[in-house]
Amino acid sequence: MASKNDLDFTYTTIDKLFRLSLGESADYSGAKYDGDFSMSLEEAQRAKHKFIADSLNIREGSKVLDMGCGWGAFLTYATKGKKAQGIGLTLSEGQAKACQKNGLQVFIKDCRYVKPEDFGLFDAVVCVGAFEHFCSIEEWQAGKQETVYRNFFRTVSELLPAGGRFYLQTMTFSKNMPAFEDVSVTAKKGSPEHVLALMIKEFPGSWLPYGPEMLLQNAAPDFKLISQSSGRLDYIETIGQWRKRFRKFNLQKYLLYLSLLPKYLLDKELRNQIEVFRISPNRVCFELEVMDHYRMVFEKT
Repeated sequence: MASKNDLDFTYTTIDKLFRLSLGESADYSGAKYDGDFSMSLEEAQRAKHKFIADSLNIREGSKVLDMGCGWGAFLTYATKGKKAQGIGLTLSEGQAKACQKNGLQVFIKDCRYVKPEDFGLFDAVVCVGAFEHFCSIEEWQAGKQETVYRNFFRTVSELLPAGGRFYLQTMTFSKNMPAFEDVSVTAKKGSPEHVLALMIKEFPGSWLPYGPEMLLQNAAPDFKLISQSSGRLDYIETIGQWRKRFRKFNLQKYLLYLSLLPKYLLDKELRNQIEVFRISPNRVCFELEVMDHYRMVFEKT
């Protein structure tokens, strides 16, 4: 799994940039347009939150666990909009502090190892985007990827009663994924091999599942699938909207950009890692179908 240091780079480093661009409790995962790209980013994110809450039967008094809660976007919807009881987990100090400052109950904890004795049982569990960080390249190379996923689904199962529901939203590899040995930042710019290498730099310590089939196979001993849909096109639109927000002028934000300039000039790894702000390798991976994106609702059997 991506380490705390890995996730702190990806999320804590961009914490201020994120909040100055998208807001205090914005959602840093794919929105739900369902083909209606006339919707604003905020409307599409609210549509996703509503879909999750409705799919998991979340109502007033429901106890909800958000694994990898980000800056608390769904927790805010669940606790303030639905009057549910919400707990969030993250490994990013920047995210945790931002959530806590905004009145959310969020803890720095590895959600792969949460047990019923930590917080009790939940009526519903949500994991939006965190699953992408659960398996590292080294674990995949060692043949441990399926074990990682199987153990995680068992962990979620132990936190739910029979009939309890789990929402999983994650990127996956897709049909045009290149051979791993060809993936390199020195490959032809814009090629699948190049953009996937940049994705690895952007999200160190992380490796994706091979399509929804891998997820279903490892969930099957504990869960049945209620619904599944691809959000690949929605994610392409979401990233486009994020780019506009990150580039929109804000004096404090641009001073922050300038403060990173010396390190950017001296640190080649940092230049690779923040290439996301220039060419959006994740968006290109979706466009080239190197990656896909799935929303899956499970019910404990």
